[in-house]
Amino acid sequence: MPDQDSDPVAAALSGSTDLYDVAEWEPRSALDGFSVRLYGALHASRRWLLIALAVLLFVAQLAGTVLLAVRRPELGALGALSVVPALAIVGYLWYGDPTMREPLEPLAVTFVLAILFASIAALVNTLLQPLFTWIPVVGMALFFFVVVGPIEETVKWLAIRVGGYGTIDAVVDGVVYGAVAGLGFATIENALYISQGYTQAASAQNGDPIVAALQTATSRAFVGPGHVLYSSFAGYYLGLAKFNPDDAGPIVVKGIVVAALIHAVYNTSVTYLPQLLPWNAVVFVGFVVAFDAAVGYLLYRKLRRYRDHYERATNA
Repeated sequence: MPDQDSDPVAAALSGSTDLYDVAEWEPRSALDGFSVRLYGALHASRRWLLIALAVLLFVAQLAGTVLLAVRRPELGALGALSVVPALAIVGYLWYGDPTMREPLEPLAVTFVLAILFASIAALVNTLLQPLFTWIPVVGMALFFFVVVGPIEETVKWLAIRVGGYGTIDAVVDGVVYGAVAGLGFATIENALYISQGYTQAASAQNGDPIVAALQTATSRAFVGPGHVLYSSFAGYYLGLAKFNPDDAGPIVVKGIVVAALIHAVYNTSVTYLPQLLPWNAVVFVGFVVAFDAAVGYLLYRKLRRYRDHYERATNA
């Protein structure tokens, strides 16, 4: 049986015949050398090119939100307060890491990257949403499952992969980085919604804009933990993939799919349930708390299983 890893010409003639540019290759010419150097530069700078793209998109789309928060410190304060529940979950996961708590520097990098990469998701969502608004009844559900869930969880995963991936030294560490990525994404998303609530109320001259911003911040405080929980699943499977390189691709895909499905189920539920059930602020808060509690329990069970095996391994 021929060697599946070698070209048949190379398998038969390698070592006895010059097969350069036929079935074998090494840099010989000036063009070859240029190609090697260009590839090396592109490979080394790929993450910086991604970050640069995210920065440009962020400035174009979301920098106004940040500037408004700077000019109106009370909006910045509301934005910070709105992520406190999400931050509490991140702190719990970080403190409860059974192996070794992750250093703050890569966590901070992951957090900032998630804020920047959110601009990529915002652009894709904005461009593709009109394609689904024409579909009756199920259009928005399809949008959440096909676009919003996969895109937003992918950009959060990218923040982990570009940021803290190199410091993951145990599968469970991926959960912490996933949670931090979710926190970064929730932070900029909350700031965007709070700013929009303020500016819409101010332009309509209908009530106090700060009151509108406060109401938005309150609702977003209950929404933010979801982002942390969803991307924690993707982070867990990224950690698992790191230590199972032969199956890394499918494992990563599984993690993003799990996170995206949970995310899409939530979005679809809060979009369609108000049309089917009596719905008010109390019902909304009750649903969000129950949904996040169920997702959090599934994550807790996964972490508990890892912790049990870790304790067995360290006590063996």
